[in-house]
Amino acid sequence: MAESLPVLPEVVVASRELHLGVDASELHGGLCGWLAGGGEDTPDWLKRVLVDDNLPVPATGDALDRLRIATASQLEDRDFGFELLLPEADASLYVRSGALFDWCRGFVGAFGLAAGASPPLSEEGSEALADLVRLAAATPEEEGDEEDELALVEIEEFVRVAALLLHGDAALGPRHRRSLN
Repeated sequence: MAESLPVLPEVVVASRELHLGVDASELHGGLCGWLAGGGEDTPDWLKRVLVDDNLPVPATGDALDRLRIATASQLEDRDFGFELLLPEADASLYVRSGALFDWCRGFVGAFGLAAGASPPLSEEGSEALADLVRLAAATPEEEGDEEDELALVEIEEFVRVAALLLHGDAALGPRHRRSLN
């Protein structure tokens, strides 16, 4: 069973304390993109994901360290226990959709950093990445109805599965090919 993510407010506080300049959902998306693209699971992940050598290494056991450990565990979980770090369902549609688009923005940027210009993607992986790029460029709407709520739930699930697919293509696939050789 995969580790649990720290709660969103903990990651928000930790991000603010370090003046990271990205919100918690975008930061988690970046971490996921980094790992899915084949980036190293290392305690100094902030420096790598945010491309800033001046960032400190999160202290062992703090929210950002637990975020890395849980995220790496979830991406490797054979029971597909991977979760996105997003606001709770009682937040407004505007807040939740904006956080999802931020998550996608973080994912796409860090995936590119880790995977490079020509990652070994399947056709489905290439399509999933293109869809995540489109979501990363989206902006939330102020108003929404029940249909929009249902659509957001479906999009969240698509993003979750797309991240796992890309992790399989760009991180797990090459790792398994190396172990066979």
